[in-house]
Amino acid sequence: MSESKLFKSIVIGALTGAIISMFDRKTREHTIEMSKKVKDTVIYYAKNKDELQHIIEEKLDEVQELYDNASDNINTIVHKIEEVKELPNTIQNIVSDTKNAFTNNVIEK
Repeated sequence: MSESKLFKSIVIGALTGAIISMFDRKTREHTIEMSKKVKDTVIYYAKNKDELQHIIEEKLDEVQELYDNASDNINTIVHKIEEVKELPNTIQNIVSDTKNAFTNNVIEK
């Protein structure tokens, strides 16, 4: 029951804010201008559905390419992190091998 009141209150508040903002002349003119542009755009794409479909397909391709690039970048980062995690062991082995080489060299002399 309270969820219902919350939603109704939000809608009423939004409508009240919209009505009050329309008292400002510049806001009213801008809103009318934008509404006309939206109406013209909707009418244009309603008549040119193929063009709208083409635009949507292009945007989907762009999103897919962005996803693929991000996925590749994440995989590269994960691979580099794994390499960095292995680095201390590699350094330790090099130090140990160097130590052994010097120790063996000293013992032989």
